[in-house]
Amino acid sequence: MTSATVATVGFFDGVHRGHLYLIRQVAEEARRRGLASLLVTFPQHPAQVLRPDAAKPLLTTADEKRERLAMSGADYVAMLPFTAELARLSAREFMADVLLQQLHVQVLLVGYDHRFGRNRSEGFDDYVRIGRELGIEVKAADALLLSSSAVSSSLVRSHLLAGDVEKANEWLGYDYFLDGHVVDGFHVGRTIGYPTANVQPDCAAKLVPHDGAYAVRVTLADGSEVLGMLNIGCRPTLDNGTARSIEVHLLDFHADLYAQRIRVHFLRFLRPEQRFASVEALRQQLEADERAVRAMGGCGQ
Repeated sequence: MTSATVATVGFFDGVHRGHLYLIRQVAEEARRRGLASLLVTFPQHPAQVLRPDAAKPLLTTADEKRERLAMSGADYVAMLPFTAELARLSAREFMADVLLQQLHVQVLLVGYDHRFGRNRSEGFDDYVRIGRELGIEVKAADALLLSSSAVSSSLVRSHLLAGDVEKANEWLGYDYFLDGHVVDGFHVGRTIGYPTANVQPDCAAKLVPHDGAYAVRVTLADGSEVLGMLNIGCRPTLDNGTARSIEVHLLDFHADLYAQRIRVHFLRFLRPEQRFASVEALRQQLEADERAVRAMGGCGQ
């Protein structure tokens, strides 16, 4: 990259509304100065490299993040592999060797909660001081507030882990989704009138929402979309094992999906997973779930 840039640095997990608000500030600053806008990010979360046992589940894979950032309005995206060598750089070394020398950053916008460099005790005032010494102007970016809270990946993650996909979607600005392949399942749903596709997520590190039943929109391999009802959990009524599964029933759809790749968009939490007194009681609940999904109409966002 040879152009002088206005940049920001972040992991951008989920590329949510708060991230887009930050990116708009970067783009506007770049336009005012006649410079290019640049997003500096990483395909791996630092914790996945430094503390893999403590790494939190992801909201977006590297490819999904790259795709969403490419649509954000920034001129350039620099995806830097996060290595142990990069982790050893101090904030000054990162700003001098990477931001200034490699990426030609003239102005750096720092998100409200972002820190970089091996010494995480350093913060915004230190970045301003280092920037003055190096010739990089460092500015604080504003946070996006919703319901008096700053939109963050951590809060989106907490809503999904609680099953509150509607709140998570509000903060993301799109419907949370999982990509996966349809694999062989338990073949029980078809015996009670609700055949399901058993979905194996493509990325084991991506967050699976809380156990329960959800209204979903499914994008098929041919690009068509179908409403469905999805269950995450261990199927306690059927008593056929303790392995957690993701099973989706598509409304008014009868073709074979086996081995196909699909995308499941989460629209609404319907109910917790529960043990019913009988398979017939489960079937009646599935009928109620179907009525609830059909009453939603349309296909979400």
